[in-house]
Amino acid sequence: MEKSSLDADCCALNTVLVEEKRGHLIPNGNAHQAAAGAVSAAGAEKRQGFPERETWTRQMDFMMSCVGFAVGLGNVWRFPYLCYKNGGGVFLIPYVLFIFLGGIPIFFLEIALGQFMKAGSINVWNIAPLFKGLGYASMVIVFFCNTYYIMVLAWGFYYLIKSFNSTLPWSTCDNPWNTENCIEIFRHDDCQNGTIGNSTFGNLTCEELANGRSPIIEFWENKVLNISDGLDEPGVINWELMLCLMAVWVMVYFCVWKGVKSTGKIVYFTATFPYVVLIILLVRGVTLPGAYDGILYYVKPDWSKLGEAQVWIDAGTQIFFSYAIGLGALTALGSYNRFNNDCYKDAFVLALINSGTSFFSGFVVFSILGFMASEQGVDISKVAESGPGLAFIAYPKAVSLMPVAPVWAALFFVMLLLLGLDSQFVGVEGFVTGILDLFPGKYYMRYQREIAVAICCLLCFIIDLSMVTQGGMYVFQLFDYYSASGMTLLWQAFWECVVVAWVYGADRFMDDIARMIGYRPFPWMKWCWSFITPCVCMGIFLFHLLNYKPLTYNNVYVYPWWGEVIGWCLALSSMLCIPVSLVYKLSGAKGTFRERWENLTKPVWGGHHLEYMAPDTDIKSLASLSPGTEENKVIIFESVM
Repeated sequence: MEKSSLDADCCALNTVLVEEKRGHLIPNGNAHQAAAGAVSAAGAEKRQGFPERETWTRQMDFMMSCVGFAVGLGNVWRFPYLCYKNGGGVFLIPYVLFIFLGGIPIFFLEIALGQFMKAGSINVWNIAPLFKGLGYASMVIVFFCNTYYIMVLAWGFYYLIKSFNSTLPWSTCDNPWNTENCIEIFRHDDCQNGTIGNSTFGNLTCEELANGRSPIIEFWENKVLNISDGLDEPGVINWELMLCLMAVWVMVYFCVWKGVKSTGKIVYFTATFPYVVLIILLVRGVTLPGAYDGILYYVKPDWSKLGEAQVWIDAGTQIFFSYAIGLGALTALGSYNRFNNDCYKDAFVLALINSGTSFFSGFVVFSILGFMASEQGVDISKVAESGPGLAFIAYPKAVSLMPVAPVWAALFFVMLLLLGLDSQFVGVEGFVTGILDLFPGKYYMRYQREIAVAICCLLCFIIDLSMVTQGGMYVFQLFDYYSASGMTLLWQAFWECVVVAWVYGADRFMDDIARMIGYRPFPWMKWCWSFITPCVCMGIFLFHLLNYKPLTYNNVYVYPWWGEVIGWCLALSSMLCIPVSLVYKLSGAKGTFRERWENLTKPVWGGHHLEYMAPDTDIKSLASLSPGTEENKVIIFESVM
């Protein structure tokens, strides 16, 4: 009885499509509502309990979520450093070039793919099922990224709490964690006479002062990290840091547990407030002495740098990092779009916001670093740092030199926390979406999303416990250097382009995009997917591989061989998903190699493709949807609605 009803519904839907074809209706989904409503009456009761896929309440929810995810800590602490290191304003030439050669094409590809397939990072590759390993690879990468990235938020939250003191704890040397080598003030110009008098330390030569340690470095290494001598000495858990980690995971959970309906609202605050703080910090920074020199150092062009290969590699790698490519989260966010959303325009707007934020952040960072260099009497190159060194050493030290230091410290770490928080919970959203998409509607259970998010957060928290020990920084660096490194992201992006352009077909996908947005994108996108972007990805990938250097901490501690083995296992756990899955599927199929290839690369369409198929498309092209088969019941129900 259920089967006959199902067949009747499907026949009715096919009739609707044929009638639409004769009437030349526009395939944007709007014209289907009346017909679909008539068809859905028969199957409405059967769909009861099967939730429809969520969509964004407003399109701005999607834009804000993408901004929150892609615009993160790397825009603030990595791009400015790379810019000054690689020739100042000259660095923008290769950077902008790589935006159009790799950044925007893949960014658009991932969003459009999610929107077209209405699926997360795994099921989206039903477009070419043989290469579903791409989905598993992105899930592995984003899981590792979710696991270690949140440690930066835990450290930031710890600093934020410590900022609520009249005297910042990292500004003085009279704390229990300080050593006898701690020196609060050290100016190079005071050393011109050979000695410096200090009532606390007595008369010390500049050679002796050179061995001194700043209170911020001792706060970071002795108090926050309480770092051990190596990876083989994990030590004890830092309970204060563990509580901060737990608090951040609780925040992430309650941002994600209700899905995009709640996430889309929260990002309005988490994605926009950091810009308010950046503007406040910039206004404050440019009024400080030495700010002009810092900004000039940031943008002053050094044309000779264009001849160095490393400059171009840094530009390409930064694009893939800052655009959050290869993680599958952009695909998940795109899957919640309306089918006819103009994702082509969105991709360019989001790229402009992302890169614009990176460039703007440089003025904020280097105005403060210029002030810090002026106060200490040193060159800016001595204080300019990247990554955690900027966030937890250089910037807090600069803030401690300002009047009303706790206020500026709190503002900075609030910004840091919010910048990382939305990237974190959107990453978790992408991972959970991919997992839940693996379970058909008939397996739906109440509170399954809440349970899935809780399990994900708990599992990551358990792994994170290894990073709040005394040897935690060494574990953190292993994850950061290998699991979600440039090589894994470049490998992922290369295969994404190859599969869409050469297996599914670049022209075919351009037609699909035209069905969604109503016009064909500029052919440049097709050329990039087919030739330019894969070559760029593979070129940078090979450069990284040939110039591989063993991991070190502070350029002093060299990781043991077994530590590097663990690191390569983390990297290969995602990279091998693609070839292993491909070989497994081919070996398990029947027929000649050609027959296996054709069967395994035939797209598996979802129900929404029936509704939105273009009028000139033959219904037989959807042959992979067999109405009478058991496994497609849920898909047919989707199409009926």
